[in-house]
Amino acid sequence: MSFPDLPSVIASALEEKGYTELTPVQSQVLVPEAEGRDLLVSAQTGSGKTVAFGLAFSSDLLGPDGRVPRDGKPLALVIAPTRELALQVSRELAWLYRNAGAHIATCVGGMDPSKERRNLAGGAQIVVGTPGRLRDHLERGALDLSALRAVVLDEADEMLDMGFREELEEILDATPEGRRSLLFSATLPRTIVNLATRYQRNALRISTVGETRGHGDIAYQAITVAPPEVENAVVNLLRFHEAETAILFCATREKVRHLTAILQERGFAVVALSGEHTQSERNQAMQALRDRRARVCVATDVAARGIDLPGVSLVIHVEIPRDAEALQHRSGRTGRAGKKGIAALLVPWPRRRRVESMLRGAKIEAEWIDPPSAQMIRQQDHARLLEKLLAPVEIEEDDRALARELLDRRSPDELAAMLVQAHRARQPQPEELTANTPEARENARAQRHRPGFEDTVWFKLDVGRSNGADPKWILPVVCRRGHISKNEIGAIRIGPQETFVEIPRAVADKFADAARRTGETEREAGEESIGIELSDHAPRDMARQNRRMGRGDRDGGSAPVKPRPFRSGGFKPGKGGGPGKAQGAKPGKRFGKPGGKPGKPFNKKPRD
Repeated sequence: MSFPDLPSVIASALEEKGYTELTPVQSQVLVPEAEGRDLLVSAQTGSGKTVAFGLAFSSDLLGPDGRVPRDGKPLALVIAPTRELALQVSRELAWLYRNAGAHIATCVGGMDPSKERRNLAGGAQIVVGTPGRLRDHLERGALDLSALRAVVLDEADEMLDMGFREELEEILDATPEGRRSLLFSATLPRTIVNLATRYQRNALRISTVGETRGHGDIAYQAITVAPPEVENAVVNLLRFHEAETAILFCATREKVRHLTAILQERGFAVVALSGEHTQSERNQAMQALRDRRARVCVATDVAARGIDLPGVSLVIHVEIPRDAEALQHRSGRTGRAGKKGIAALLVPWPRRRRVESMLRGAKIEAEWIDPPSAQMIRQQDHARLLEKLLAPVEIEEDDRALARELLDRRSPDELAAMLVQAHRARQPQPEELTANTPEARENARAQRHRPGFEDTVWFKLDVGRSNGADPKWILPVVCRRGHISKNEIGAIRIGPQETFVEIPRAVADKFADAARRTGETEREAGEESIGIELSDHAPRDMARQNRRMGRGDRDGGSAPVKPRPFRSGGFKPGKGGGPGKAQGAKPGKRFGKPGGKPGKPFNKKPRD
């Protein structure tokens, strides 16, 4: 199929790549109304956004001869949130603009910055990079944006979520007035709209996202599981589906390490991606997945940005996503390019209500099911093995001779059984999981209580998330103020303006008396002390009361509260280390730079 509305060099590149038609988002950016205008585009992950913005700014880059002029300065800049996504964008633009003679420079963390500076000095017309590295080159004078004709923010919502607002604003402020701004994002929260309002003029808003937030080619499954059996459920899901490639999402790099070790021990071909891996290790992991030497990838949210593996048919949310946007971005690794995929959320029994609320907010319809049982997996294995062993194959004469020799020594039944056993020996064994019954759930609730915490009371501290409260420094404060050990402290529940701490009733009087006396001592010494008092309500009761009164019980649910700095035992917000520097917490950092909005979390890049 030809593309008459496109420049010949771009059309020929699409045809060479095997394109027969454009995706909806690619078609929308080429409509006459979009010509020369700023664009604010909302499209699902995997919908062809990279090629879309490559097509969108082709009219700005190509000269009359169909070539990209080489003026010594970049003409187009693409900003992406992660290394993997930036490298993927660079590869896509390379084949799209190959016939136009474009030189593309990639600037990402983890790569040699001196080599990147040489590429920039060599006259790259298109620059692709991550916000931090691009700002570094800009401040060092290696990146000159004075001739820029188009700037693209890819996955703009994720860049803001990851705390790159300051870097993005510095880069955009350095671009010339007449350039085009193209913002591409899977979702368009208010932060993206505000950014667009500031840096775009008369932008055309394009959306190819349907009424539902879920991707049409993704089947969502919410799988209830006993809390201690999440990892066993992962094993059974992998064995049941036998996906060509599966991605498992965890919240922290520590969890990635732990789960990767477990799966390797069980016999799965698995690789890991997290913030602790070097770029070389990431490249090796991705290549192993593409070569089919590995079939399972365990990753954090941030590290998995930009993963483009067309064979991913299964995504498992080992740990529940933080919000609906994270759920959508994670799940978008499958169901790409028209292929079907499964996104499975592993939901511990006590957290079902939270997941149901998240799915309702995201307008995603998920099928609630139990994890595959060992019996279901054996049935699947039976069908797959029959299909594999009965498939027609070409048999060499040497193999026939060996088969005849085996038949002389063993009966056909014995040989067939040995063949089946040999195939099954290579597969990890499924796990026996606890049935989802009322009795099992009740036993699980009982086992969650630590010995000595059968009868507890709650104490309330007058600090919360708006003050930068964090368990890392709350715990030592409570120990020191109440003269108890950490083993005598149960749950810690942090709310917007207050924190609840669970204390066994047996030591509650002693704790209350010590907390009162140490508080008085701190105030007499001129230090601002954290108030600690017995609470008449449990955290859940207080949350319900707040909701009835119209007060939010989560961040953002109530009006902004001016941060109230305090000191306790020599602690100074923003000076490093909470009470006792060994904890290393910096509550004061939550409020960002001086003059920032009260109560706004500090945009710090996450350590995935």
